[in-house]
Amino acid sequence: MGAPAEADREETGGIRTALGGLTTRGRSFLAAGIAAVICAYILGQADLRRVGLLLAVLPLICAAVLYRTRYRVAGSRRLSPARVPAGSEARVHLRMDNVSRLPTGLLMLQDRVPYVLGPRPRFVLDRVEPGGRREVSYRVRSDLRGRYPLGPLQLRLTDPFGMCELTRSFSTFDTLTVIPKVEPLPPIRLSGEAKGYGDGRQRSLALAGEDDVIPRGYRYGDDLRRVHWRSTARYGELMVRREEQPQRARCTVLLDTRGGAYEGAGPDSAFEWAVSGAASVLVHMLERGFSVRLLTDTGSSVPGEGADGFAGSGHESAEAAGLMMDTLAVIDHSDGTGLSRAYDVLRGGNEGLLVAFLGDLDEEQATVVAKMRQRSGGAVAFVLDPDTWVREPSDVPAPGNAHEERLRMLREAGWTAVSVPRAAPLAELWRQADRERTGLAALSGEAR
Repeated sequence: MGAPAEADREETGGIRTALGGLTTRGRSFLAAGIAAVICAYILGQADLRRVGLLLAVLPLICAAVLYRTRYRVAGSRRLSPARVPAGSEARVHLRMDNVSRLPTGLLMLQDRVPYVLGPRPRFVLDRVEPGGRREVSYRVRSDLRGRYPLGPLQLRLTDPFGMCELTRSFSTFDTLTVIPKVEPLPPIRLSGEAKGYGDGRQRSLALAGEDDVIPRGYRYGDDLRRVHWRSTARYGELMVRREEQPQRARCTVLLDTRGGAYEGAGPDSAFEWAVSGAASVLVHMLERGFSVRLLTDTGSSVPGEGADGFAGSGHESAEAAGLMMDTLAVIDHSDGTGLSRAYDVLRGGNEGLLVAFLGDLDEEQATVVAKMRQRSGGAVAFVLDPDTWVREPSDVPAPGNAHEERLRMLREAGWTAVSVPRAAPLAELWRQADRERTGLAALSGEAR
């Protein structure tokens, strides 16, 4: 909610500011009055001179009175919600309070919004009594993710005759965050070697808290019920059993942001699909209790993210999801041409489940991605098919499809690689990855 701020009066440029606020009607009256006075002096008509003076003085008096008006008006803005998915609407609530002892005249209220959110909203407020308030609202909508400033709020003052109009601005503004679309995913089991996922996750949680076979020396405050008597007799001192700390299953989502890997722009482009897919997987895995981490081709992650990613439940999980969505809301194409930096980050150890959203891959980058499989417990790749995202459905596909060759390289390296055609629903591809991974595990078992 925007903090209330008092409208600032423009104290500099007095007469110039007042005359600059004259409307077309006021300027017309002033010009007609001056012309009438000049003609009256030439023709010697006293009555015409009085009429001319009246016409010329009326807009000047309105400008002076309006400029000297000492309205004290406070305004505030509230967004509901402040973080909205692309394509959804948010409502902006504006509130005006008259904190002076004088009633206001006719007020025109307008808010500055970026053009992608819609037209600039304008409201006409009737007379506001001393200590009174007025509340209005408008809706904004954007199909493009990003962070959009709202404000500052502007208040237009006008006189009853419409001769003069002055604008006073507030100093505060708010920010609307448009995050990627999040598609709900089915709770499937990606069976196989994905550490902590599916059956493996259940086993990990079941083993959490089991006693470790290696005892340690007794420390003040240890529970005597954990004394390991066999080791105590062996070492001649009191020994207790260690407690294994519960470990969260880990998931890393790799988002390819290379500018050369995607073609096209706009809300229906391949890159926007990849960003939305990464957001959906991050939220899905976080809701299932995983420690999640967002990684890009540049090797960067979400600011404030821990070594094992974000983890938590309840309020902490919602905050973690919000931070990742804020990062994805402003993420853009990188200047890099390779995925080596992301591979260097993954070389630190077992990443658990690795889910990658990749653009167009050449043979060199496909080789780098294939090596990433060795650093994860399980790996699923959603590779966008560049032919279907660029050409029209009626076009004939080019012979010698290199996209299928890249998928084959990843599958041979142990990836569950899924081709992503144009505007494909992620939920269906998520199920397809589960079926392919289950089939590979069954074939591997029969071969053994």
